[in-house]
Amino acid sequence: MINVALPKGRLGDQVYRMLAEAGYRCDEMLDKKTRKLVFENAEHTVRYFQVKPTDVGVYVERGAADVGIAGRDILLEYEPDVYELLDLGIGKCRMCIAGFPDFHDDTDRPLRVATKFPHIARAYYEELGRDIDIIKLHGSIELAPILKLSDVICDIVETGSTLKENNLVVHEEVVPVSARFIANKVSYQFAHEEILRMKNALAERRGK
Repeated sequence: MINVALPKGRLGDQVYRMLAEAGYRCDEMLDKKTRKLVFENAEHTVRYFQVKPTDVGVYVERGAADVGIAGRDILLEYEPDVYELLDLGIGKCRMCIAGFPDFHDDTDRPLRVATKFPHIARAYYEELGRDIDIIKLHGSIELAPILKLSDVICDIVETGSTLKENNLVVHEEVVPVSARFIANKVSYQFAHEEILRMKNALAERRGK
């Protein structure tokens, strides 16, 4: 039985469809009215857990799940000690620095950066040698420069429509982001064949 940590939401739904097509079906997962968080299909030797996207790495690192699917942003931000086995080619977006179109960086003072991803932002600006003041927020990041709480934001950009509606633009791309198939290091040793079989099945459906 392979334990799979799936992120709740659209990304998890996409990955589940890929796995179902690969022979890892679990029809209980299709019931949108259920409040269950654990779904099992003994015939297909798979058990799914639905967890918050930010928690996938924790479940896999700690061994509660053998494998999982996490965005590259989550892996870079929290750095779980796991194996990254495959770029699934879905959930594509960008981690970007954004602000007003006329933003000019005043290097005489620390740059104020609002973000949900302080580790990624700090690492990016450390590489540039730029002093920053991190402002950790949990939602509505675009509001920070509008209310002059920050100079710029560091956030995920998918279509850019939210930025446009708030008169913000991308100034720099930090890193491209997509969904990754990850594995617990111990599970990878003891369930190597099963995990590789699942990885290869996903690889065959990558981009379909």
